[in-house]
Amino acid sequence: MGAAGRDFHNFNVYFRDNKAYEVVAFTSTQIPYIEKRRYPVVLAGKLYPRGIPTYPERELPKLIKKLKADEVVFSYSDVSHEYVMEKAAVVLANGADFRLLGPESTMLKSKRPVIAVCATRTGAGKSPTTRKIGRILKAMGCRVVVVRHPMPYGVLKEKIVERYEDYSDLDKYKCTIEEREEYEPLIDNGLIVYAGVNYEKILRAAEKEADIIMWDGGNNDFSFIRPDLLIVVTDARRPGDELTYYPGSSNLSMADVVIVNKVDIADPKAVKAVLANVKAANKRAKIIRSRLELKVENPKLIRGKKVLAVEDGPTLTHGDLATGAAYVAAKKLGCKIIDPRPYAVGSIKQIFKEFCHLKRVLPAMGYSKKQINELQQTINSARCDAVVIGTPIDLRRFMKIEKPAVRVRYELKEVGKVKVESIVKNFLRNR
Repeated sequence: MGAAGRDFHNFNVYFRDNKAYEVVAFTSTQIPYIEKRRYPVVLAGKLYPRGIPTYPERELPKLIKKLKADEVVFSYSDVSHEYVMEKAAVVLANGADFRLLGPESTMLKSKRPVIAVCATRTGAGKSPTTRKIGRILKAMGCRVVVVRHPMPYGVLKEKIVERYEDYSDLDKYKCTIEEREEYEPLIDNGLIVYAGVNYEKILRAAEKEADIIMWDGGNNDFSFIRPDLLIVVTDARRPGDELTYYPGSSNLSMADVVIVNKVDIADPKAVKAVLANVKAANKRAKIIRSRLELKVENPKLIRGKKVLAVEDGPTLTHGDLATGAAYVAAKKLGCKIIDPRPYAVGSIKQIFKEFCHLKRVLPAMGYSKKQINELQQTINSARCDAVVIGTPIDLRRFMKIEKPAVRVRYELKEVGKVKVESIVKNFLRNR
């Protein structure tokens, strides 16, 4: 059971050449347009000369019986503990065993030192943390390569090993908006990024040009590579989630360093609750409190205006947040933020129906050319003075926005004495 990431990795490292098992299917959820793909022969290996079919997860009960499955392996992330057990109940009710694969079964070992940045929820602030650490390492003269959690949403056999160094690589691999949001800011910071499907090959290629490997985790999954330093980001705006989401709570318990982020905009009681939960779950971890510093491209253009706030899609959908950087910046500048829902078309309209908590912001969804066009149409039809872009990438690079647009970016800033830089330098010193 997967979402085009952890499921493929679990297969590659545990099941692919394992003659004790026959993998009869993958199921897919969370990500649009990935249902009914076939895991190709070139990735599936010699035991699967015809590849492996993929089905929508909603067909799971009948698939267990039709394919005579003995065991179902849950292999995706950023879901509540309750959700996991609800899926387990469906599997058990249809006669199969339910299983999770852990770090010992799935983590690869690197020849280089590894710093992993993971989180307890999508949208916690992991990406600015990765960027900050990357800049620190580069300033110290280290050759840094970032290995990013997978997002192989296109043709799988074309995405076995992907290497990103400049914007042309984003076009080369036909990246979705979500992929661009993760890769482009790292490229902007002079970091080489590897991703794809086969992480054994990805890691070995990355090691050839790196002194240090950084794992940039996505979707609150745990690292595919065994870390020597594990930094986990929690979100003070979602108190309690650090204990009740899979596998974010496992990340929290394994962490060497825990960053409690967004302490400036969260309720003080929520900050206190998250700090208490972190200390109770992991007594040995160093704790850093932090905020996200917003940088508005041209504040005069939007101050006091009627604006449309466009936000990072996964933060709002997978992450369950109702607002993001664009909304926060617009409120600070006294803007009137319009409701985007009346202007939504096609799949964007469906997103608002599926994620009912979204009312005042537009998620930047773009998993296909058609959806990118629908997003562009939604933005351009909105009745407003300007557009505030809170995504990690500049949407204007690959779509025509007909209104004045301002980009909002954010960087991690520590609050207190414990700093990321000192932890990274101590880690390298000890190595």
